[in-house]
Amino acid sequence: MQAYLDIVKKIIETGELKGTRQGPDAYTIAGAMFEHDMAKGFPLLTTKKMPFIMIANELEFFIKRITDKKWLQDRKNSIWDEWANPKKAPYGHDEASKKRMLEERDLGPVYGFQWRHFNAPYENYDTDYTGKGIDQLKNIIETAKKNPNDRRMIVNSWNPSMLDQMALPPCHYCYQITVVNGRLNLLWNQRSVDTMLGLPFNIASYAILLHLLAKETGYKEGKLVGFLADVHLFVNHVEGAKEQLSRDPNKYPLPTIETQNLTTIFDWKGSEDSKVLNYQSFDKISFEIAI
Repeated sequence: MQAYLDIVKKIIETGELKGTRQGPDAYTIAGAMFEHDMAKGFPLLTTKKMPFIMIANELEFFIKRITDKKWLQDRKNSIWDEWANPKKAPYGHDEASKKRMLEERDLGPVYGFQWRHFNAPYENYDTDYTGKGIDQLKNIIETAKKNPNDRRMIVNSWNPSMLDQMALPPCHYCYQITVVNGRLNLLWNQRSVDTMLGLPFNIASYAILLHLLAKETGYKEGKLVGFLADVHLFVNHVEGAKEQLSRDPNKYPLPTIETQNLTTIFDWKGSEDSKVLNYQSFDKISFEIAI
């Protein structure tokens, strides 16, 4: 996808070095915008191999409002392994803190909890929250079906009163859907962008969500747009970024996504129900995770 590679190129050419919470400095630009028309294919990077199953399972984790990282680990998904509810395992770079964070299952009221139970008091990962808080995801689906011209179909993950309980304050903190000429569009906002590791995941995850919402509401798939702030590239990712820029994004066409037998997004079973078809890519490029 040229739109993604253009962002990488801009950071390398114009980014300014900035200190980070994680330790390694990062080349940073103030902001960028990503845009992709879903009619051109499913936006899964072809300039490096992407783990679709892992991405889909994390989205299922969010939609099902799960906050127990063991659910992901049971599916061989390690995305959230190093994170934990800071009330139970305070964040730290020392070995003792890292060990506690690895062992603690509870992530706190992160993304999916806010999507489905906004403002409900948070207790623990195994608490029953049925009927508590505001189900923002359900609300935008119902509104899209009844009033597609509505401009208030927004899901917010940024809940200031709960940030101190979250494993990580949401990076992609808000998304909105709009319907224009029978096509459903999804636009997301992101406060912090790990360009080489996180952004390709974010693009694919929100593309799946757009795909599912379009199927659920009966509209065609439209545009995926990301409004990105503090877009950065860690210094230890530069060589991998240059390797990716050297690869021809047009060598392999974008794949398509197929979901069968969807009755409702709330019963969707991730990579079991959705598949990417005809996905070809260059080899994987490894980037170290900055915790």
